[in-house]
Amino acid sequence: MQKFTQKIVQMMKHENLFESQGGPIILSQIENEYEPESKAFGSPGHAYMTWAAHMAVSMDTGVPWVMCKEFDAPDPVINTCNGFYCDYFSPNKPYKPTMWTEAWTGWFTDFGGPNHQRPAEDLAFAVARFIQKGGSLVNYYMYHGGTNFGRTSGGPFITTSYDYDAPIDEYGLIRQPKYGHLKELHKAIKLCEKALLAADSTVTSLGSYEQAHVFSSGSGGCAAFLSNYNTKKAARVKFNNIQYSLPPWSISILPDCKNVVFNTAQVGVQTSQVHMLPTGSELLSWETFNEDISSVDDDKMITVAGLLEQLNITRDTSDYLWYTTSVHISSSESFLRGGRLPVLTVQSAGHALHVFINGELSGSAHGTREQRRFTFTEDVKFHAGKNRISLLSVAVGLPNNGPRFETWNTGILGPVTLHGLDEGQRDLTWQKWSYKVGLKGEDMKLQSWKSISLVDWIQGSLVVGKQKPLTWYKAYFNSPKGDDPLALDMGSMGKGQVWINGHSIGRYWTLYAEGNCSGCSYSATFRPARCQLGCGRPTQKWYHVPRSWLKSTRNLLVLFEEIGGDASRISLVKRLVTRN
Repeated sequence: MQKFTQKIVQMMKHENLFESQGGPIILSQIENEYEPESKAFGSPGHAYMTWAAHMAVSMDTGVPWVMCKEFDAPDPVINTCNGFYCDYFSPNKPYKPTMWTEAWTGWFTDFGGPNHQRPAEDLAFAVARFIQKGGSLVNYYMYHGGTNFGRTSGGPFITTSYDYDAPIDEYGLIRQPKYGHLKELHKAIKLCEKALLAADSTVTSLGSYEQAHVFSSGSGGCAAFLSNYNTKKAARVKFNNIQYSLPPWSISILPDCKNVVFNTAQVGVQTSQVHMLPTGSELLSWETFNEDISSVDDDKMITVAGLLEQLNITRDTSDYLWYTTSVHISSSESFLRGGRLPVLTVQSAGHALHVFINGELSGSAHGTREQRRFTFTEDVKFHAGKNRISLLSVAVGLPNNGPRFETWNTGILGPVTLHGLDEGQRDLTWQKWSYKVGLKGEDMKLQSWKSISLVDWIQGSLVVGKQKPLTWYKAYFNSPKGDDPLALDMGSMGKGQVWINGHSIGRYWTLYAEGNCSGCSYSATFRPARCQLGCGRPTQKWYHVPRSWLKSTRNLLVLFEEIGGDASRISLVKRLVTRN
């Protein structure tokens, strides 16, 4: 930890980036929301936190260090607030500034869940509440949405998109009205600057839900924040002998204590509309390559009795781990003569699973972000004699929050059982299992220009390849003209990964969103369960393609599909934003 911190600080110092060197960095942070972990670990957690704080200060950056969500951060480290609202927050010493290091503009998205939208009115209300209570700094998280390229998305189950309903979206385009409304809020706060810096506020009640926060400077400057906390009713209040109307759940800002220049609930910016439009750039020369499940039997396999935890074997070199075993079925079994098929039950610690019986896909199952563990239970087709069971366990991101990561299991930990045989139940858990990390295509680095010639691709096979699992696809396309942001429409596919010119676009997964998309009102305390969008549609359909990764002609698209899909319907689209 110390070596890492020293490395980063030294890189910053070498470029003269700290404010003390004349650079733009005015604040440094050590650790992130460690308080819950500190409590979970008890005294060792507190000792680590204290050590980390002192270690950071010893780096001598010349700018303050902060710890967000760390109530007992030791001096001179400043404890700060993260959340949807931080007006309740006070630092642990009266001489420390009140800082909000993560004002959450939205919420992250997980595969199978809805998208979240935080109303611009509520976000502005939250920031104004913080400033009127004496807040010194607001840093938005996220102000510019992003993309989890490669296999960097964590969670697990967090989508490749990390758009976060931010004022500037994942593609670098302005999201209105959030961007413009916050811009007007910042202008209004800036007009109050002299009064805000001169004194603490005095608070006066204007009614049951209404207050006035007034800042007065010695030179006669005055700024007021008039608030209405009622979630349903507008209020008419009297302040300095003037009547003011306050919408529900809003704050009016008066830089001169007379004239309202901004109200958090009154949005004067037009809402932007997003359009994903065809680029006219065709995907050409499609070819396929099928993972040979029988090739799992190779010299890279290990065989042991029992089931092993996935990440201990893969070390995150691949999302994929094969668990392979065999069962012998007697020719006298009743199901071979028209009886009910036997049932295979596989209990997995997460995150997804594809079951192959004698090389044919028998079914798939997966967990969720809230419940990573799941059970696969389906009828399976066996023949008399030796039958091969190949279980492809798939990870969907590493844990990124919470204590004791070493206790988070992934993969098939069992039990694995067969039901419906004449003998009753047969437990396969502790028989010999063979393990193979990754895919043949991964071993051969099929996503790169250098390696695509190493296998015999099948030409013109898209029609035949529909719905076929464990298939690699490749095609070529020319870069569209213009500079509009680009995305791949992957709505026709199932689950897998995509590369362009060797760069990983990320994981795709066409899971349909479940949630409560019944509507959204700005006037109430925001939580992720409110204001959900996209129910009944794929959680993520479009995948960001940076233009900086493209050449003018003959760009290589490679994808690996786990379940099956129609690659002929994949398209390259451009993102445009218009105003209503």
